[in-house]
Amino acid sequence: MNLLIACDSFKDSLPAVAVCQSLERGIKKAFPSCHTQLFPMADGGEGTARIMTYHTQGQWIQAEVQGPLAAPVKAGYGISADGTKAYIDMAEASGLQLVPRPLRNPLKTGTYGTGQLIQKAIDQGVEKVFLGIGGSATNDGGIGMAKALGFRFLDAKGQELAGNGEDLQEIKQIIPPNRSFPILEVLCDVNNPLYGPQGAATVYGPQKGATDQIVAQLDEGLKHLASLVESSLQKKLDQVPGAGAAGGMGYGAMAFLNGTLRSGIAAIMDEASFNDALESVDLVITGEGKIDDQTLQGKLINGICQRAKAFNRPVIAVCGALLASTELVQRIGLQAAFSIQRYPLSLAEALEQTEENLEYLGFQLARTLFWQQS
Repeated sequence: MNLLIACDSFKDSLPAVAVCQSLERGIKKAFPSCHTQLFPMADGGEGTARIMTYHTQGQWIQAEVQGPLAAPVKAGYGISADGTKAYIDMAEASGLQLVPRPLRNPLKTGTYGTGQLIQKAIDQGVEKVFLGIGGSATNDGGIGMAKALGFRFLDAKGQELAGNGEDLQEIKQIIPPNRSFPILEVLCDVNNPLYGPQGAATVYGPQKGATDQIVAQLDEGLKHLASLVESSLQKKLDQVPGAGAAGGMGYGAMAFLNGTLRSGIAAIMDEASFNDALESVDLVITGEGKIDDQTLQGKLINGICQRAKAFNRPVIAVCGALLASTELVQRIGLQAAFSIQRYPLSLAEALEQTEENLEYLGFQLARTLFWQQS
């Protein structure tokens, strides 16, 4: 039997490559002659750029850019082996993990550093940029990113604004640069509009540190930005599904860089030639930190199940927290789902033992799958 091990990272514990390797070690202990192919994956959020770089045998490049609070940070991006494509995660330069909890306030954060990463990739001559927009600390509608790429946002006095969330309501004029940009695909698996009850500020602002008052201010700011873009750039994009992703970065990428929104999982699978891998395997083992109702909403496991179904390949999933009913497991399209937890643990203990427990579960799965051959 040929197994394809295609797992996401287990957040705060193991990166995707290590998750796949841990399962493989357990499988090989039980059945050494089993043929396994490791296929680390991501869902468009943090870690996506590294995974796409990995699958295209590309180069990972470190750079110093402006972080979400304007202080310099070290961030990375990938360039494909042929030099034509760049893979960028917004979280590298503008991620929530870069902002200490007491300082989290999306009025004060911006995406300038993400724009700097895009510019660095452009300077290397890429023809296409893939931008993953999960895990942001920002709610600036992408104006910080656009400013780094030459756009100017002026207030009523003609002064240039910094490009943070609090600046949205102050913009009176947008001056675009006289330049073109490479093809931009924005990896996005949410459907939120830019503003309103389901918009960027209302839905995602609180987890970035926004109070009710700040949410209202940001929502009005995004609405104001959309009005200006419509009048000055002749683009009406605020209600496009996904415009509200990552604090409006989905909108900003479309409005300022002519980007297109695309399912992150689909883009990753296509770049990594996932269909080719499916043709030569008998079973797919996938996994991520949690399986629950959200798994059906643009998550990796659901995307893999959809692709595997087209090739008539069964899929087994492993996870840390299994919060799915038997009915949900079937709706997702899984043959079966298993938690790696063997006994009650605190969160800290569970995270520490992830590698060990993945290996143990890999062993048990192999003993079950290959019982007639052992």
